[in-house]
Amino acid sequence: MMSPTGPEPQSEAKASSPVTSQSTPRWRRVGVVVALLVLLVDQISKAWILQGLDLPAKRSVVIFPWLNFTMVWNHAVTFGMFGGHGRWVFIIISALAVLGLLCVLARSRRRLVSVACGGIIGGAIGNVIDRLRYGAVVDFLHFHIGQWSWYVFNIADSAIVCGVGLWLLDSFLVERRSHHG
Repeated sequence: MMSPTGPEPQSEAKASSPVTSQSTPRWRRVGVVVALLVLLVDQISKAWILQGLDLPAKRSVVIFPWLNFTMVWNHAVTFGMFGGHGRWVFIIISALAVLGLLCVLARSRRRLVSVACGGIIGGAIGNVIDRLRYGAVVDFLHFHIGQWSWYVFNIADSAIVCGVGLWLLDSFLVERRSHHG
């Protein structure tokens, strides 16, 4: 079998497995790259918000009529849920979730699941870093239209939500293929 980097030795079990495809290791690597990119962009954006823009001092900056950068120290989980339960509980739960997702990624055979895992892993690690460094998550993206206002969130939160959405889409597509194919 050829991998993107050259010949790859095969074991008896791998060579005879009808489920293993040539691209499987590539999608796992893509998941790891997605996780690293999400983590990098998340941490760079938060560093810029805190030190470059000094958003904690400014509290809120209008970017567009529908977007502000608004400083929120989130001591809870996504969208402010379960606040007040202590940062170490969230750190431990997030670390366990990351470990579980790494196991899923290591076994993943589908592109969308690998990319979804990468997004969720990168986002979870980004928010854990915030909890360890600051005691809370740095949230700053605030979308609004007129009187309607969405929760304040960050790049990590976006990656987690998008990852869950991709995973649900993959499940839907697999289910649809099994009923129609």
